[in-house]
Amino acid sequence: MPEAGGWRGRIGAALSRWTLKDWLGSAFALVVVDQIVKVLVLQWLSSGRVVEVAPFMNLVLVYNPGAAFSFLAGASGWQREFFVGVALVASGWITWMLHRHPGRVLFCAALTLILGGAVGNLIDRLWLGAVIDFLDFHVLGYHWPAFNVADSAISIGAVLLVWDAFQPVDDTPEAGGSAVTGGSASDTGAPKL
Repeated sequence: MPEAGGWRGRIGAALSRWTLKDWLGSAFALVVVDQIVKVLVLQWLSSGRVVEVAPFMNLVLVYNPGAAFSFLAGASGWQREFFVGVALVASGWITWMLHRHPGRVLFCAALTLILGGAVGNLIDRLWLGAVIDFLDFHVLGYHWPAFNVADSAISIGAVLLVWDAFQPVDDTPEAGGSAVTGGSASDTGAPKL
């Protein structure tokens, strides 16, 4: 059994000292990785080409004008401006939340993944008018809509955000919380977000 101050405790303690600059730097790094991978995909794959990686996974090149997992991809064209607006508003809100709660590690990690993914897809929309998707998972002839690194980050961030919502919160200023509320969201019955 690991000791109480093991590697997870050391990592958590180090991350709890992160500032807005650190969280935004991590989101930026995610954007850079996402964009590099997409440039490589554009150079390597042509539209319509399918590269089998495993019996359940292909690499494909798809230009997705919709949202994650091709949501609203078939809409008449209004979705580009809509998703650009959503990404800009969400990025502003996330940056504000990271500023307010830099010591809430799971919460900030979740928001950082969502921010990096949203900005990565925003760049595609502004540059190409659609998002570059390339991961195609399938089973028994049924294909999950193609997705990318940014979509994966957004999805993982959303799961972590839900997980965080069920965790007790130390809302003291030292823990990255607000001195006004005190206690935890579970103590007061109030939502954490």
